[in-house]
Amino acid sequence: MASLPRKLELFYDVLSPYSWLGFEVLCRYQNIWNINLQLRPSFIAGIMKSSGNKPPALVPRKGKYMMTDLQHLKNFYQVPIQAPKDFFSVILEKGSLTAMRFLTAVNMEKPEMLEKVSRELWMRVWSRDEDITEPQSILTAAKKAGLSEAEAKGLLEKCSSDNVKSRLKETTDAACNYGAFGLPTIVVHMDDNKSHMLFGSDRMELLAHLLGEQWLGPVPSTVKGKL
Repeated sequence: MASLPRKLELFYDVLSPYSWLGFEVLCRYQNIWNINLQLRPSFIAGIMKSSGNKPPALVPRKGKYMMTDLQHLKNFYQVPIQAPKDFFSVILEKGSLTAMRFLTAVNMEKPEMLEKVSRELWMRVWSRDEDITEPQSILTAAKKAGLSEAEAKGLLEKCSSDNVKSRLKETTDAACNYGAFGLPTIVVHMDDNKSHMLFGSDRMELLAHLLGEQWLGPVPSTVKGKL
């Protein structure tokens, strides 16, 4: 008898380009590996504060390396990453709180749309250098992802609700409780009731090993050309 799919939690924030890479790879594998992928929108600033970590861009040599690294990974993962021109303003000053509250509301009310809306927000900030903080920007992304204007406006209104704020905090706290110090954080739940936390988009071969699955590269042949 076939084993039940293993639960795989992906904690992410659209402010994190490495989260986008991990997100796309796991979305590509969710119908190849025997997994139940659960997308967990989180708030990276909260995780950084809780862990005492800081963004790599604040360390000059890391920041310089990161820009080169992302250009290599863009081609390797086939994800159209392009850093914002005003990087420090977009990433370190404006942040992602409203966007992540919106994704939390989507997850609560329209979970079947979470993958598409998340991807569109990444496309805005990490490919087209577009805003993700203003209400109209989020509405535009939501509609482009397939939500109706009424649905998008309704979800945006919920961003200020205590329920949405609490859910985002709970998800962020859950990541911290697993030991997260940055994003993406992947938590795989095994058959023996044990869980393993992995950090980063470059742990997929190890993840495949833990799952007993085959690693077919970042772009399995069954999904090439779909992004």
